[in-house]
Amino acid sequence: QVQLVESGGDLVQAGGSLRLSCVASGSLWSIDTWAWYRQAPGKQRELVASMFKDETTQYTGSVKDRFTISRDSSKKTVYLLMSSLKPEDSATYFCSIDRVILTDFSELFDVWGQGTLVTVSS
Repeated sequence: QVQLVESGGDLVQAGGSLRLSCVASGSLWSIDTWAWYRQAPGKQRELVASMFKDETTQYTGSVKDRFTISRDSSKKTVYLLMSSLKPEDSATYFCSIDRVILTDFSELFDVWGQGTLVTVSS
């Protein structure tokens, strides 16, 4: 019904930048909160950045002032611009939506993409 597809992951040198994209497809009427998570091998998945329906944003401390979450509602797309990348930013990055209302007014919760791999070399 609803799919999220991430892209933009790549191998980049420390200090470099990347922009991740996440496109939502399906019969979407309304999306609440977009979020980016990441998971490094052997570690728990962590919340990186969120954008709420009113467009306020929130970031985990380790990425504040380096990462920026934004969205283009017309394209049903959310972005994560990552700059000043560090090796510890290496992870698979996942996009998620906490709640989406479909055009038939049904709801879906906790929609996830498959992830995109970011590797930062030192």
